[in-house]
Amino acid sequence: MTTVELSKICKQVRRHIINMTANANSGHPGGSLSITELMTCLFFNHMRIDPKDPRNPDRDRFVLSKGHCAPCYYAVLAERGFIDPAEFENFRQLHSILQGHPDCKKVPGIDASTGSLGQGCSIAVGMALGAKLEKKDINVYTVLGDGECQEGQIWEALMSAAHFKLDNLTVIIDNNGLQIDGSNDEVMSLGDLAAKIKAFGFELYELPDGHDLEAIEAAFSAKTAPGKPKCILAHTVKGKGVSYMENQVGWHGKAPNAEQRAQALKELED
Repeated sequence: MTTVELSKICKQVRRHIINMTANANSGHPGGSLSITELMTCLFFNHMRIDPKDPRNPDRDRFVLSKGHCAPCYYAVLAERGFIDPAEFENFRQLHSILQGHPDCKKVPGIDASTGSLGQGCSIAVGMALGAKLEKKDINVYTVLGDGECQEGQIWEALMSAAHFKLDNLTVIIDNNGLQIDGSNDEVMSLGDLAAKIKAFGFELYELPDGHDLEAIEAAFSAKTAPGKPKCILAHTVKGKGVSYMENQVGWHGKAPNAEQRAQALKELED
């Protein structure tokens, strides 16, 4: 799929995110908007998955470690054909399949239930190691938040990935610089994140603009050295695509009201 086609899907994904969170008056639009290009490129151009056979044992796997950004995940799955967009009306409602965090037992296309930050990377490492042990050609991808990288378990998982030579694993870090309580530097500085990832044995692809579709495509397509896991460190904008949300920490976990929804959707028109 071309970057022009992907760009159109990204805009639709953003509309879904706004509508889902506004309908529920709940959810996390900021971080969902910041990973839109990364998720769209991955699911449309790189993952070997089939909406008609979502549990195929030979499919690639994905773990949304920053599980609160489920609105983007659901939107991409719907655009890819896994779920009916009509389900968006029920987002975060009692008995809905689309809860505030992904549930692999309820939603086709979801490989792991997540929400407790710091754990998704370990799940992905386990999946990648399992594929290696079974000698299966399966690639595993996981999206982490940068605030989440303050969790020690993330670094244990990265160390394990390098130790077990998991060249079938790609870790994607959504480095938008903001988390629920403020900036990363205010809460707990991550220091030189790129240097740390490389020191842990990963092949690093750093994207100065984590919304540049061509750069994202190139990073996903790049082949790492045998035995080296890959990390895509994407510098993104929280709330990307909606002017009043961009780089505003207050939109980490707040839904737009009716007026704000209308403005966002107007900005996201073709």
